[in-house]
Amino acid sequence: MHDCVGVLLAGGAARRFGGRPKGLATIGGVRLADRVLEALRASTSTQVVVANDAAAHEWFPRERIIADEQLGLGPLAGIAAALEAAEGQPVIVVAWDMPFVTAELLQRLRAQAAVHSDVDAVVPVHGATSEPLCAWYAPSAGAVCSSLLERGERRARALAASLPRVEWLDSLAMAGLGDLEHLFTSVDTPERLAAVGGALP
Repeated sequence: MHDCVGVLLAGGAARRFGGRPKGLATIGGVRLADRVLEALRASTSTQVVVANDAAAHEWFPRERIIADEQLGLGPLAGIAAALEAAEGQPVIVVAWDMPFVTAELLQRLRAQAAVHSDVDAVVPVHGATSEPLCAWYAPSAGAVCSSLLERGERRARALAASLPRVEWLDSLAMAGLGDLEHLFTSVDTPERLAAVGGALP
């Protein structure tokens, strides 16, 4: 498989988290963000962190940190920044509040992209839910990202809906990865963090 840049999306205002950086919360003593980074390191060639907080260099002293070109434009801007930083390589993006994503899942995204070499994205889908913040994107997705942002769009789902060639990684293709609802859990509230046995930062 071709090289691929692993991207930790460490953004968001985290209003439902009381403004605290949710990726720094812990489960079993390990930060949510570090769980995601571990999966990215095991499945991608290089890694970057997309973060706009001034403290990001302290949170991730060993990682390359990049910021959105324009602040406050949501997850779509983070994907756009990641594709720009990847300099022509594809990316796998994962939000930093998805601590149960595994390297095996990310490797399946890459494998699917290798089989369907003309696609713009490989996006997991389970039931009626798609996961654009845990997905593989080709460099070709960058122009669509920029166009959507110029029109005021901020949602990552809008990108997957706008790309002409998307391969959906369905439940059958994710067989053997365990409970998909758990795999794609987004720990985006203190209540959800408590439900998975986590602790606030």
